Amino acid sequence: MSPYDPSAFPPFAVTVDLVVLTVRRHALCTLAVRRGEPPFQGRWALPGGFVRPDEDLAGAAARELVEETGLCVQDPGTPAPAPGTGAHLEQLATYGDPKRDPRMRVVSVAHLVLAPDLPAPRAGGDANSARWAPVETLLGPEGEASALAFDHAQILADGVERARSKIEYSSLATAFCPPEFTVGELRRVYEAVWAVALDPRNFHRKVTGTPGFLVPTGGTTTRQGGRPAQLFRAGGATLLNPPMLRPEV
Repeated sequence: MSPYDPSAFPPFAVTVDLVVLTVRRHALCTLAVRRGEPPFQGRWALPGGFVRPDEDLAGAAARELVEETGLCVQDPGTPAPAPGTGAHLEQLATYGDPKRDPRMRVVSVAHLVLAPDLPAPRAGGDANSARWAPVETLLGPEGEASALAFDHAQILADGVERARSKIEYSSLATAFCPPEFTVGELRRVYEAVWAVALDPRNFHRKVTGTPGFLVPTGGTTTRQGGRPAQLFRAGGATLLNPPMLRPEV
């Protein structure tokens, strides 16, 4: 006879919560939805919801994002999406404080989503409105973190820190860029995520000096004004070695 009786343990639900980050108007922004149902009705929250019995976690995260905002992401392990149709999705952390949800015991598996300048979201599901909010607005000294539902302020802070730390040593910053981008556009991603100003020459030398990090496309653009700037795409290299350490603020 098995020493473990599943019925002896209380049931609990599993949810997914999404930290969706993009760069809009040179600022790091996160997706927030206003809850249309209790608990915390009327409060701002991260998009997310309960995992269905037939879903894995990544599939639930992708479904919730589409249902609540109309945005699509790429599931890990699937082929790369067509330009502009997908986003980077990775698991962030698990949150299981017994009192985090007043309805019942709920464990949340949070996911981090990164994408280029995303369109205005549309609300759906149990969200009655959605918006892009600058991260500094929510998490700054005078921020609105205390108004976020559940423990979403902590989840958001953890997601932002994950993004800030990973772009030091990985190619993750290119997930905020369109398929073809300039070094200046990539630099502005770093500046937005880190909330600092970087030296353009040192930055250019660093990202173009790492073999395979950026690949020239052969084209140029004047969309940023001024002289034509060379266009690049993300290369096969996934690590910056040595890493580009974020400046101390």
